Amino acid sequence: MGNTEKAVATILVVDDNEANRVLAKHTLEDEGYAVVLAVDGAEGVAAFGRAPADCVLLDVRMPGVDGFTACERIRELPNGAETPILFLTAQRDVDTFDRAMLVGGDDFLTKPLRPAELLVRVRSALELRRVSGELRAHYDLLKRQRDDLLRLQLQKERLTAFVVHDLKTPLGAMDLHAQLLQRNPKLPADAQASVAAIRGEVRQLARMISNLLDLSKADEGQLAPEASDQAVRPLIDEVLSELKVNAADREVQLKTVVETERIHADRDLFQRVLANLVENAIRYSPRHAAVSITIADVPGATELRVADAGRGIAPELREKIFNAFMQVESNSERTVARASRGLGLTFCKVAVEAHGGSIWVEDAAPGAVFCLRLPHGS
Repeated sequence: MGNTEKAVATILVVDDNEANRVLAKHTLEDEGYAVVLAVDGAEGVAAFGRAPADCVLLDVRMPGVDGFTACERIRELPNGAETPILFLTAQRDVDTFDRAMLVGGDDFLTKPLRPAELLVRVRSALELRRVSGELRAHYDLLKRQRDDLLRLQLQKERLTAFVVHDLKTPLGAMDLHAQLLQRNPKLPADAQASVAAIRGEVRQLARMISNLLDLSKADEGQLAPEASDQAVRPLIDEVLSELKVNAADREVQLKTVVETERIHADRDLFQRVLANLVENAIRYSPRHAAVSITIADVPGATELRVADAGRGIAPELREKIFNAFMQVESNSERTVARASRGLGLTFCKVAVEAHGGSIWVEDAAPGAVFCLRLPHGS
């Protein structure tokens, strides 16, 4: 009895960026696919006309014939109507998505390309060519639902970008006017204190906006820390200066133990992580208590510990505290509900893990200790 050899699927990759073509080619060939490359839309259409591929990966932005036009032309060629076409684009927006679907695209992948995701999408597209009519109807329904969800996600991202951008301008103006007031020698002492409090709140709001932007980048796989060797003491002093008004208002003392001089980190990201953790500790500390910030070297990494003296967090709830908008509750006498005001702790987890580090919560008996480790630089 003879064996029937499975036919090798051919994937046509059309992209004017050489690095993207090479990545797609190696990723697909390693999985046993045959790959045909084209450097622009016109060449891609011609290649498909000569030998129809089983699946097409099509860049959107290309000189001359762009991806949308190339898709329409491929659909008019023999075998082009039923061939799955997956659009590749760095533009993650509603307009690009709508146009891709309108011209007959089957799927929508955003750059930079992630090999594992690319393989899953290509494999799924090829499998769908072989399903029966009834299964195809179910798939079409699921695809419409998925496309609706993706479109809503893209709309949310666009709205977030607009809101964040529009908020930065008035925030900057508020801080500028507050600085002008602070320089007025005739301003009473109580008014000076109020202006300082305003500036502190403005800085916290600016930090929250930056956190939101970075979480959006992380969702798209684009949060890339620019880590370098940093002096520890100036980083800590700057954060504590920003939060001293908050601490004074709650009558909380800030203590630091610095046992290392340097840390390998993205300066801005690390400062915002530290500020979020210290601000969180201040918020949940009882009056007249202390918040301690300890930083030291451990084997292969730098460890930061921010401890408060409030009620702790039960062990089974310590992972949940890093979820967005999560309120952690427990019936334990030692555990108090800790509600995230938004995305501060979520940002901390994302930023630390982007550095290749880890973050967790320990029991301070009483209180909670937020701990993180960042690996030493090479």
